[in-house]
Amino acid sequence: MNAETKTTRQRPAAVILTPAAEQRIADLMSKAPDDAIGVKLSTPRRGCSGLAYSVDYVSEEEKFDEKIETPGGTFYIDGASVLYLVGSTMDWREDDFTAGFVFENPNATGSCGCGESFTV
Repeated sequence: MNAETKTTRQRPAAVILTPAAEQRIADLMSKAPDDAIGVKLSTPRRGCSGLAYSVDYVSEEEKFDEKIETPGGTFYIDGASVLYLVGSTMDWREDDFTAGFVFENPNATGSCGCGESFTV
């Protein structure tokens, strides 16, 4: 097989975004600061259990970040956080009292009582 006939299989995204999460990214990007190129998910160390989910605007692409193109804008996953998030689903949920991103993470082995942080 030569280089011209070789096909590259696209790898699946580390995190699956629900339609509600994609819509929320579009909403965020519609009112983003001028220098924002997308929205980035990371897992900084904080909280009772050690890691937390953080979603912020990003103004430059980092070399090892995972990049996911959505209809409403570019979604990045911090390169250092990908291993903690592989196979996760990210959703946006709203009810009468709260609104926020919700994560179903198969890598999490525990979480704190308030749900703000998790352990892998």
